[in-house]
Amino acid sequence: MQYCGSHKLKKLRVQADISADPLWCDRCLTNLDIDDFSLSKGLKQDLQEWIYDYGKWIDWENDGIVPNGVLLEQQHNDRGAELTKKVKQTLEGQYEVVFFPSTFAKIIVGD
Repeated sequence: MQYCGSHKLKKLRVQADISADPLWCDRCLTNLDIDDFSLSKGLKQDLQEWIYDYGKWIDWENDGIVPNGVLLEQQHNDRGAELTKKVKQTLEGQYEVVFFPSTFAKIIVGD
């Protein structure tokens, strides 16, 4: 796959965001189609479920966090780290895979 101009995709980022697939080019931050990767149906489903949970700690109306928001974000990040390990194992030798956790709640509370 070609991204970042003419550079070959070498490093993937697993990151949650609203209405986006969980895989990104770590260099240019292009959101990548999860179906372009040889992941099992079960792992793809787990990643999609993880994405759907993104932002449950955010109070969208008040641009803040919900009660226990820091804990909810940490639980989401813990799950993302687990899933990243599975992606790494599956794509070993093809791509370097890194996890990029959410930091919204921690930034809001100044942690």
